[in-house]
Amino acid sequence: MLFYPKLYLNSVKEITLETLNQYKLKGLILDVDNTLIDYHEKLLDGLEEWVKQLKKEKIKFYIVSNSNKKQKIEKVAKKLDIPYISFAQKPFKKGFKKAKEKMGLENTQIGVVGDQILTDVIGANRCKMFSILVKPIAEKDIWITRLKRPIENKIIQKYQRRNHVH
Repeated sequence: MLFYPKLYLNSVKEITLETLNQYKLKGLILDVDNTLIDYHEKLLDGLEEWVKQLKKEKIKFYIVSNSNKKQKIEKVAKKLDIPYISFAQKPFKKGFKKAKEKMGLENTQIGVVGDQILTDVIGANRCKMFSILVKPIAEKDIWITRLKRPIENKIIQKYQRRNHVH
């Protein structure tokens, strides 16, 4: 289903090499806001080490963010040494396709990680990529995301009941 992720995790850091191998994934497209950084732009603890470890295993990364705050996205991208696209307009396919081409991978080899169903999960599923929903780092969101959270929470509850996830 378009609204359901293929995998639902607490954090991006729960994605291990074993997980990637299990689903035959060779690359990850990452969201930024509330996936890698909190509202105050603080990087998730241990994130740099997580990226380094997976890069050693030849996992490719790309940041695809809807944020139009280029400096914020660039700062995260530089810190993690990952290329990026800002103002990607997810769930439209354009940003995902550009990242896929740059990564040189097939759609089915790419996992898309983000904290929002209506942008990250739907976009990934529309592109036939492996959608991974993570819980938001922090409660605090920008206003547009706050409007969407109640809808997303209902979808997550339904998903969890259907898949017996708690």
